[in-house]
Amino acid sequence: MLMLLFHVGDNLYALDSSQVVEVIAMVALRKIYHVPEYVAGFFNYHGTIVPVIDLCNLIGGITCRPRFSTRIVMVNYTAEDGRQTRLGLMAERVTETLTRPDIDSKNAPVASNVSYLGEMFMDELGIIQLIHWEHLITEAQHASLLAGGSIETNGARSN
Repeated sequence: MLMLLFHVGDNLYALDSSQVVEVIAMVALRKIYHVPEYVAGFFNYHGTIVPVIDLCNLIGGITCRPRFSTRIVMVNYTAEDGRQTRLGLMAERVTETLTRPDIDSKNAPVASNVSYLGEMFMDELGIIQLIHWEHLITEAQHASLLAGGSIETNGARSN
């Protein structure tokens, strides 16, 4: 499995890269109010308004810092109705990948009962925890906001 590595504070995390569409530099986000704090905002991604989840805030309760290595990881997300949509995951120190054979999830400890925090494993880099980003939406209180239909920039909503 090829994984994309990132940090929350001093802790190292990994995302399975199989659904990663693109890793882009930070862009200006439009802040939306009355959503969970970990929703960093929205931005125009190739003509579609895409929500961005701040993984530092969601996991560690701290906002991602604007650094050269802070990135938005674009992933494909399949909504409950089967529609494909995009989701942005903002993370710090997105600079490395790691290839490992499949992780033995039977023997790998999980240090949380939150569904998106997955198995932990050892590497020469230290302890790494796998993030199951596909479970982020089910954890969100505002799933309809995050997984709703694509919103076109011309003002027409497509479903």
